Amino acid sequence: MKSARARAAVRFALDEDLASAVDALSEPWCDATSLALVDPAAKATGEIYAKGTGCVVAGATVARAVMKAVDPRIQVRILKPDGSVVKPREPILVFKGRAQSILAAERTALNFMQRMCATATLTRKFVDATKRWGTLILDTRKTTPGLRVFEKYAVTCGGGTNHRMGMYDRVLMKDNHRRLWKGGDPDELDQAVVAARKAFPKLAVEVEVESLRECASALKAKPEWIMLDNMSCADMKKCVKMCKGISKTEASGGITLDRAREVAATGVTAISLGCLTHSAGSVDLSLEWKAV
Repeated sequence: MKSARARAAVRFALDEDLASAVDALSEPWCDATSLALVDPAAKATGEIYAKGTGCVVAGATVARAVMKAVDPRIQVRILKPDGSVVKPREPILVFKGRAQSILAAERTALNFMQRMCATATLTRKFVDATKRWGTLILDTRKTTPGLRVFEKYAVTCGGGTNHRMGMYDRVLMKDNHRRLWKGGDPDELDQAVVAARKAFPKLAVEVEVESLRECASALKAKPEWIMLDNMSCADMKKCVKMCKGISKTEASGGITLDRAREVAATGVTAISLGCLTHSAGSVDLSLEWKAV
């Protein structure tokens, strides 16, 4: 993993699970059960696979990084790269090494993967549902604190597109920002765009709007994006027509898989979905020995 933030998160997760319980132990990580019961010289070979159908792989590289962080001598081979769809019990990755080390890494590796696979799998469902219209499926900042880099990567494994990574890489004026800006006058949103561009000329500007009136106001300053929040599909179509050739459009606000096709058919550039990262749940994965 190239990301320093990702490497730090892996180390933190391992410390959370394996912080040494006995200072005198020579092991860098403490899995008390394995240290007590498993021969230090024992070697093992195993694999990780999904139990259910339609799993989109995400986090195989993270699982490898977890194992390598515990013991660099563990050999890991990824059979199904991130973004692949696997059948039940089809091996995603195989590994070989010291049994104690693998046992110490097991739960942390699976914890990362099971959540990342769930996000990738849910994302793929939205991508497949809207591909006819070429609609981008975007994530949001509704992520688990400290794990955003993994969750947003999982979205890309499912065919989705990352929205802004944080509050630092795009100006996104939502309703709470607008209420604190000169009272949030719905007819002066263009002035808010101008102010944002003056403060951060290198960043894209996006404005959340809730009506045709607000959309028309913001468009006067030609922001890069306009977010259509909780609008009816009829109003979305009108806004898309207004924005054509001026601003990209993003539909937002509790859009379900059942409704995604209808929203995509309005012609919006993208649909943003907090559910991809805050409600995807977990995929049922298993680590099993092939040889001990």
